[in-house]
Amino acid sequence: MKILCLGGGPAGLYFAISMKLRDASHQVTVLERNRANDTFGWGVVLSDDALGRMQKNDPVSTEAIRSQFAYWDDIAVVHNGVRTVSGGHGFAGIGRKAMLILLQARARELGVDLQFETEFKTVEAYRAEYDLVVATDGINSLVRREYAEVFQPDIDTRKCKFVWLGTHAKFDDAFTFIFEKTEHGWVWAHVYQFDANTATFIVECLPDTWDRLGFADMSKEETIATCERIFARHLNGNALMSNAAHLRGSAVWMQFPRVVCNTWYHENVVLMGDAAATGHFSIGSGSRLAFDSAIALAEYLHSEPTMAGAFQRYQDERRVEVLRLQSAARNSLEWFEEVERYLDMPPLQFAYSLLTRSQRISHENLRARDPAFLRKAEDWFQEQAGGEPGRQPMFAPFRLRDMALVNRVVVSPMAQYKAVDGTPGDWHFVHYAERAKGGAGLVVTEMTCVSANGRITPGCTGLYTPKHEAGWKRLCDFVHAETQAKICCQIGHSGRKGSTQVGWEEGDAPLPRGNWPLLSASALPWAERNHLPKAMDRADMDKVLLQFVQSTEMAKKCGFDMIELHAAHGYLLSSFISPVSNVREDEYGGSLENRMRYPLEVFAAMRAEWPGSKPMSVRISAHDWLGEDGVTPAEAVEIAQMFAAAGADIIDVSAGQTSDEAQPVYGRMFQTPFSDRIRNEAGLATMAVGNITEADQVNSILLAGRADLVCLARPHLADPYWTLHAAIKAGDKGTVWPLPYLAGRDQAARLLSKSGEVIRA
Repeated sequence: MKILCLGGGPAGLYFAISMKLRDASHQVTVLERNRANDTFGWGVVLSDDALGRMQKNDPVSTEAIRSQFAYWDDIAVVHNGVRTVSGGHGFAGIGRKAMLILLQARARELGVDLQFETEFKTVEAYRAEYDLVVATDGINSLVRREYAEVFQPDIDTRKCKFVWLGTHAKFDDAFTFIFEKTEHGWVWAHVYQFDANTATFIVECLPDTWDRLGFADMSKEETIATCERIFARHLNGNALMSNAAHLRGSAVWMQFPRVVCNTWYHENVVLMGDAAATGHFSIGSGSRLAFDSAIALAEYLHSEPTMAGAFQRYQDERRVEVLRLQSAARNSLEWFEEVERYLDMPPLQFAYSLLTRSQRISHENLRARDPAFLRKAEDWFQEQAGGEPGRQPMFAPFRLRDMALVNRVVVSPMAQYKAVDGTPGDWHFVHYAERAKGGAGLVVTEMTCVSANGRITPGCTGLYTPKHEAGWKRLCDFVHAETQAKICCQIGHSGRKGSTQVGWEEGDAPLPRGNWPLLSASALPWAERNHLPKAMDRADMDKVLLQFVQSTEMAKKCGFDMIELHAAHGYLLSSFISPVSNVREDEYGGSLENRMRYPLEVFAAMRAEWPGSKPMSVRISAHDWLGEDGVTPAEAVEIAQMFAAAGADIIDVSAGQTSDEAQPVYGRMFQTPFSDRIRNEAGLATMAVGNITEADQVNSILLAGRADLVCLARPHLADPYWTLHAAIKAGDKGTVWPLPYLAGRDQAARLLSKSGEVIRA
């Protein structure tokens, strides 16, 4: 093949090398607009995994690169004058210039034609001459721009400002993050050694801080001098340096563009490296993506029968890995964008939050890397909670008013659709009793409705007749007599989502017969097939408010330890809060203050009826998943604050289900960021929920300060004893099992110990 690589960075050079290694007869040309020794970066970071793949692909160039590596095992976080160190991270750094020179030498050795100081403006000038044109022309790819209609790039310019600098100060013992508070705001640095004498020193801050520091009006020299003053005590008299000789003034500062392309190839043109997808520098994924993509495309071009087939496989398979890394990189960069919400954390918790920010390093992965660090962090968490050292965060106690929980695990509300005329029966008794026996600190009922017409389905439970009260009291009495769990009643009204089929039929669809009248904030049906609700008038509001109070009074008589007001998921109170479902023009519509007026009236009336010694929570939808048209995470902070001001003790932070047009972004722990934001911006206690499935995730959420309690739904459907089993696996001695089950506990512990699955703290 006759091949042209447009761009002589790591992706272009390594692809050229990889193709020549597979078939020396390929004619490969690399065009680069800069001189051979030009570079505008400092160091490159590669993980052990990336090096392993490179070693397999080309041992010669990998060994040459390894010979110039600076290795480190530790990550150090300097925050509020405290240096916190975690080990076991296994990274290596090399100067970008040194790496490019080594790759250039290897490419020449294999017969690649390297043409420097060569500008190109259009791919069309080359396509007919070459069998394959590879666009490796970087973040600002001309090729991607030329075929934008085909590649369909999505470029998201992130908000932090950063500048790449270098220094001869020594940071050879750890990859170091330094956070310094100035009179104008926080500034931080990502620092790592890449040769014996030089370290990369990336300075970053938020735009408001950047503006207040006056960087916009500074020359490059003034910028460097200001950064030297901010980080003077870490530089030990050494200067900061810029190698961006071509840039002047504030142009040395950048904002990271997150690039995602829908399509990676067009006829005989293919994208690679930053031209196809970018990875944020805070997790060092950019070079890894370039090298891995070069290896993959070279391999597919030799294994697939056609070029089109090779391109398609390259796009399909690499994009999965790229999106996974980009997801981790997004988590990381968003952590830095919101870092000011964490900077009041104690240094140890702050360091833990930083280390686990991308979700690539989990709680147990951190234990494998540095058990001493994690043990110290876990013991610190227990000490703050009044718990026992040697136990994981999920087993720390927690108190809301007079309600004391033995651990932080919550059985999340899960509709059972098994009630008859609203009455909880034997199914509900067994279901909830088993989960209370299963070790969770708190069990929350499914949404229990305040009236027959307030039910979601005919199978939903209620709390509006003496028969309902008797059924729930029987359960509460058992939970209190036989378990350590506390039990919470979630109280709500279905609103426009009522009179629908049970979950295993056609969810959210109206009943085929026997429908009842619906109420909502506005006369808008949930979906086209659903019945039109009545927009509530004042009489309706008064009637429903009284129903909420009566259900609260019954919950008190049942003996529930806590109640939760359901103001999420598009049900009645949620329909007032969301502007998508509330188009009223009176004092209950329009502004957030108006939209919150009726939900707050209901909450205040319930709080007045509920004992002052017992806590109340509110479940909210923190995101309508409708862009700026619905409730946004920023507005959710205000919603939470309003409920807290009215007496809510904790916010149960869910999201979505407020519109059938929502476009949620699913993933592991996908709703936890909303809990994180409310907890750390508003200073409120929160419960996290949403695709949380493992003890590892529970511990990470708690120790990083992203929530105070963690709710698990489906895992508790699959395993009522989820918490007890997690305790056995953790080697936790403090979790109490029901006395008749002790033999089962001991056998499970022995079997796990033999299998080596017990986590050793």
